[in-house]
Amino acid sequence: MTQRKVMRGTTASSAIMFGAEIRYARESAGYTQEELSKLLHCDRTVISRTEGGKRKPPVEEVEEIERLLNTGDLLTRLYGRVDWNASIEHPDWFQEYVDLEAIVVGMRVYQDGVMYGLLQCWSYARALFAAGDAAGNSEEIEELTRARLSRQSRFLLPDGPLLLVILDESAIRRVVGGPGVMRRQMEHLLKVAQLRNVVIHVMPFSNQRTLIDTAMVLLELPDGQRLVYSESLDRGHLSDDSANVARHQRRYDRLRGECLSESDSLRLIAEALEGYRDDEQRARRSRLAEEQLQRHQRRQLHRGGPRIPARRRPSA
Repeated sequence: MTQRKVMRGTTASSAIMFGAEIRYARESAGYTQEELSKLLHCDRTVISRTEGGKRKPPVEEVEEIERLLNTGDLLTRLYGRVDWNASIEHPDWFQEYVDLEAIVVGMRVYQDGVMYGLLQCWSYARALFAAGDAAGNSEEIEELTRARLSRQSRFLLPDGPLLLVILDESAIRRVVGGPGVMRRQMEHLLKVAQLRNVVIHVMPFSNQRTLIDTAMVLLELPDGQRLVYSESLDRGHLSDDSANVARHQRRYDRLRGECLSESDSLRLIAEALEGYRDDEQRARRSRLAEEQLQRHQRRQLHRGGPRIPARRRPSA
């Protein structure tokens, strides 16, 4: 029988304690990290980093681990009590913005091309990083995804800061990670849009008159100070110049006036969701048909050796 390893002393990391519970449950169930990773369709290093407290797993993954290891709701309850932000690091040039984001009372965002970071679901964020500079490095992809999602928690609460987001339609139509990922992302958008502090507008392709050539964020701090943030290719730009902030605020207000209403925006997102569901079903049927064809071809190849005619017996 597996013995629970008692940790001597104390640890400041609740993530490490959470990982230790997963390790204990896995060993009690008789699985190796390799075996569990295969059941979860991930690399063994993902399990290793989770058990070491170096990775925040998505809640869907925790629920699947609970099912596989038969732990009841223990892991889910512990998961909600972990301080996942304690050891997360961001690039130096981005850290100043993250520090402000952690205290703002309101944010007004314009985002095009891809989904806004604070609205990304886990699978979308991971697919985005997997297609970028971190491609092929599963450990770095996990770390980047964890860092991005760590910033969301205070905004996705019923009493969180105001989060008003204008999404260019391109952020909804551009497929990242395939139709299954996009289906989950649209479901996530519709879910978070039900929060009282989250407002989502869509700027449809047909309505664009006010042009903003880059994504931007307007931040409001508790003392009333306002700032504007944008990014270029390799760095971020944060300005508290009152004239500059006022100019971008006016452009943002004009842009919002050209958007779909909140209800119409959610209707467009729901329509996109149905489209991605249909695409996902078609892709699944296509893969199934291809697998069946391959199995049929393998059977034909196995049976298709040269035929040797049987000898005829001489007639009496």
